[in-house]
Amino acid sequence: QVQLVESGGGLVQSGGSLKLSCAASGFTLQYYNINWFRQAPGKEREGVSCISSGDGNTYYADSVKGRFTISRDNAKNTVYLKMNSLKPEDTAIYQCCSSSWPTWDPSRCDYWGQGTQVTVSS
Repeated sequence: QVQLVESGGGLVQSGGSLKLSCAASGFTLQYYNINWFRQAPGKEREGVSCISSGDGNTYYADSVKGRFTISRDNAKNTVYLKMNSLKPEDTAIYQCCSSSWPTWDPSRCDYWGQGTQVTVSS
């Protein structure tokens, strides 16, 4: 019943853009913090971006700051991650999760989506 579904991944060339979506079902997204994580093959999962409930404060990893933008559309019950100036090192499976507070720790997440693959070619 409670579900997060990511979409918008795909193959893009270096320097291109993608917009990921994290759509919530079974709960009202605006009352939760939504966090994006990614994991590339052979690498640890890393936090990418977070948006807080209510005031919508945003947070970004240093590696994506200035290139990625997280936003929320309450009417659509969806959080977006706009990714610009993509680099091959951005290639990973991207997942969103909900939490009581914005977090860089995936263990603090309550619900996870299944992920969407982002591949950036050089």
